[in-house]
Amino acid sequence: MSAAAEPHANRADAAGRRLLVVGDSDSYVKWGAALAATLPAPWRVRVVLIASPVQPSARQLGHALVGTGIDPGEVRVVALDGPGGLDGELDAFDPHAVLLALRGPFVRVVAPRLLRRRDRPAILTGFPGLTIPAVPKAVVYREQSDLIVLHSHREVREFAANAAALGTHPRFGLATLPFLAATAGPAPGGADGDIVFAAQAKVPASREDRLRVLVALAELARRRPGVRVVVKVRARSGEAQTHAEAHDYAGLMADLDRPPPNLIVEDGPMADHLARAAALVTVGSTAALEAIARGIPVLLLDDFGVSPAMINTVFERAGLFGSTEALVDGRFRIADPDWLADNYFHGADADDWAARLESLVAAREIAPLPPIERRHDLAGGALRAAFERRRMLGTHDRTLSGRVAWGVGVPARAVVRRGRRLTRRIRAWTAGASAAVIGD
Repeated sequence: MSAAAEPHANRADAAGRRLLVVGDSDSYVKWGAALAATLPAPWRVRVVLIASPVQPSARQLGHALVGTGIDPGEVRVVALDGPGGLDGELDAFDPHAVLLALRGPFVRVVAPRLLRRRDRPAILTGFPGLTIPAVPKAVVYREQSDLIVLHSHREVREFAANAAALGTHPRFGLATLPFLAATAGPAPGGADGDIVFAAQAKVPASREDRLRVLVALAELARRRPGVRVVVKVRARSGEAQTHAEAHDYAGLMADLDRPPPNLIVEDGPMADHLARAAALVTVGSTAALEAIARGIPVLLLDDFGVSPAMINTVFERAGLFGSTEALVDGRFRIADPDWLADNYFHGADADDWAARLESLVAAREIAPLPPIERRHDLAGGALRAAFERRRMLGTHDRTLSGRVAWGVGVPARAVVRRGRRLTRRIRAWTAGASAAVIGD
């Protein structure tokens, strides 16, 4: 680690506060930059990307930063280690706080580096999308944060319960999802606007299920020849995403029997698509929230179930679920008001994350912020830490320790996973045998 900048505790800062946003994938960069853009004017914001296998292309970065006031040309890509890397950026900018807009396992790699710095900055983390049901692992990955930013009363309740069960005590701050429209209104596209399908990389997962969605969209397009039915994708072929996509919709279009000309695949900022939309359909994307905020009717496909695996349980009781048959018929829905109040539409007066951030920075000006110890997943020590770094950085990790840890860790992890699968099977067999004996 490079030498840290001189401490500035108890020092007035005429230039205002400084926040460094450290991002990796396109969705996290979009979230981090948009959240930072909601801070009041005394805050100066700089965005950097850590070089990794999921870093966005220049085109994706430009789309991610739309509406944030941040110039994509000023966003630097830095290495995690070495000269001119993240430590050099921290030295040069000397931030009061750092927003780690990173996937959870990457937070666990980067946060300790910040904690080792003299007069360290406040560390913020969070999530770019839907996090219900809240899983304990999400807290474990972010346990070395001063503040975890969440986006609904329900998220705060569930994450606080998980943290209490884990014996950790992070602060949670509430923020309105930054890319939601400020006020609701009529559907911008009107009755003849686009019908937008917000594609997701993870769900549905199988080729057959994704083709089923595409077939339904094609039939809808045939029934409404004067309306564009848009399959809105996050990335073009070859571009990285937060989550890998096995079967992209652009490739599946070739499997359709005479696709109608008004069924098209497009990328670009979601806000631009919603500005022309009359309705939105998805499985469980945050785009549904953006549409709700704009007063656009929504349909959440439930053909593949409502479960954590489908990333859609948060929408239970919202009144938005329907089948691909409902999609073909154009039966879109409006969200239930009671659900809205507890899920992402709480009103700006309830947001407290900026005040909590300010209190952290004010405390830092009086005395250095305390260390935060890692308390979970400690087995493996330095070898584990090197493995986690290599896992996140891929070939961008050029350390010897990373290569050694990867060579040892990959086979070891495969053995552990096989052991866990075997244990689950034995337990299931035992439970089944016990039930059979009881039945006899």
